[in-house]
Amino acid sequence: MAEPIPFPQELLERAHSPSTAASHYTERVIKRPLYVRPTSPVPSARALRRRALNERQEKARKRSKLKPRPLSAAKKRALGLLEIPNEQQKYAIYEGLHRLWTGYMRDVLGLNAERTHVTAASAGQILASADMHGAILEVVRSRCVSRVGLKGIVVRDTKFTFEIITDKNVVKSVPKEHTMFRFEVPLTASEGEEAPKPLLFEILGEQFQARAPDRANKKFRMHYQPDI
Repeated sequence: MAEPIPFPQELLERAHSPSTAASHYTERVIKRPLYVRPTSPVPSARALRRRALNERQEKARKRSKLKPRPLSAAKKRALGLLEIPNEQQKYAIYEGLHRLWTGYMRDVLGLNAERTHVTAASAGQILASADMHGAILEVVRSRCVSRVGLKGIVVRDTKFTFEIITDKNVVKSVPKEHTMFRFEVPLTASEGEEAPKPLLFEILGEQFQARAPDRANKKFRMHYQPDI
């Protein structure tokens, strides 16, 4: 039984005679030389370092993609994360926060039954770097007359505003610029004695124009404010 003719040879026989097709198939297909690429040279030490650096950078880039990125301010506003829901705009909810804040202020000012007074030199830097979330602030001076007398608990301390909730369950945003605020720090009394009068402080909003976490390392400078 004759061997079947390969398909490439059959294609060649359509254009050439059987003998010529067989010759072409043998010379140009079966016996066609295969050129092998020469062995690559040994890479230099610089190339090896560059390859290792690229591999580390690629791994770091892949790991960074897997890490969750914090939300931007625009996304937080779009999701409503910076807004207080209407059902939580209740003055009574934040009274507990105010009690925690008074204890915090007594601790940072070093107030106790024996020490019941502070000075501007000793307490100025502490007040300028204190966290005001939970403080009951009252606007005593402002360029906007309609804000004078506004009073409430601070529920958000942003860079340029204090957001307070009043006793009428209304959230107000008060700019810090050109505004003076007043707050009180109640004192503890010794056993069997009447509680002393609370300490009264007045602060300038310009000294608090920073986010609450960023004020810890901010230097306090006393200077004259001619615009209030």
